[in-house]
Amino acid sequence: MTTSEMPTGPLSGVRIVDLTSMISGPVATMLLADQGADVIKVESLSGDLVRGAGPNRAGITSTFISSNRSKRAIAVDLKTPAGVEVLRKLIKTADVLVQNFRPGTIERMGFGEGTVRELKSDIIYVSISGFGEKGPFSHQRVYDPVIQALSGLASIQADGETGRPKMIRTIIPDKTTALTAAQAITAALFSRERTGEGQHIKLAMLDTMVSYLWPEGMSGFTLVGKEVKSARAQLSPDLIFATQDGYITAGAMSNIEWQGMCTALGHLEWLEDERFLTTNDRAVNVTARLTMTGDVLATNTSAYWLERLDANGVPCAPVLSREEVITHPQIVANDLIHESDHPIAGRIRQPRPAALFDKTPSAIQRPAPGLGEHNAELLTELGYSVAQIQGLSDDGVIVGMPDPE
Repeated sequence: MTTSEMPTGPLSGVRIVDLTSMISGPVATMLLADQGADVIKVESLSGDLVRGAGPNRAGITSTFISSNRSKRAIAVDLKTPAGVEVLRKLIKTADVLVQNFRPGTIERMGFGEGTVRELKSDIIYVSISGFGEKGPFSHQRVYDPVIQALSGLASIQADGETGRPKMIRTIIPDKTTALTAAQAITAALFSRERTGEGQHIKLAMLDTMVSYLWPEGMSGFTLVGKEVKSARAQLSPDLIFATQDGYITAGAMSNIEWQGMCTALGHLEWLEDERFLTTNDRAVNVTARLTMTGDVLATNTSAYWLERLDANGVPCAPVLSREEVITHPQIVANDLIHESDHPIAGRIRQPRPAALFDKTPSAIQRPAPGLGEHNAELLTELGYSVAQIQGLSDDGVIVGMPDPE
């Protein structure tokens, strides 16, 4: 990679070897790649399972595109001595290695933390697992719904009438783990700048989600001896209100917001209701308060209520469909959704990186790679000759690369 091709952003110059698959690891490294890190996705000869799972065009799925952009990719058989040597050489050039195999797998492959540290003493070594490295679940395979169930998230989402647990229809534990991993990696890189020492980061999806839920989802269990029963916590209505022509959300936490809500809804007498005098009163009597609010909001249109609520300083918004999100005026004003041409999938649509850096801007550095797309490029950087690269291809150690020139 020439200097002109170096990624831009706050992490430019950092190299990450990405041995992860599925969602949590790939999204974590993608966030860092968007911020300028040179992320090298190392795949088996069959590729990441997500390449073939879900809606696709020309054999590459939308989920893979949106979890692996800004990276380079190499596909290598790590069951062969030659493939192992490729990865060993790659690790020697890296600042970070990230893997999300089940505990014990990476050690059997010959790339446990101790072995890798012998190759690069100051490397940041990241192990993402489902449940942790010990305990009764540590050996199990894991997908997002399993963590939703075990962390209490499905219970928190339980149906208010029947109490039946419900899954969130997006992979919150996977993506929350990705964000946590990306933050931990940058913290470890900062620490290394100060101390010169690398370290081993261990991150379990289960730990991530319980910690994520704790501030409010598990708040009833913070005060020891004053726990709130789960059933009581989950039976109150949510903040989705039906109007005459759709749905909106609106909430009033502070006294001034509650005053605005009562004014907008035309019920100033609620301000004198003893059930709603203070923030705590309104929290204790949340079911009555939200039921009364919903009954009023059902009498007119979304546009009518949103205008009145906003005019009185009440946080509110329409509940948008996914189609409506893309063209909403606030999304457009933020210049959030960009279209581009992917060399395999054709025209695609993606959000830009969310964090806007004014001195070292992040960006979508390159489209999500094809399987082994950068084999020749990366192997050349590692010192392999054209003949050696061709030999690796002929021997089936690498796949997916164009013929070296």
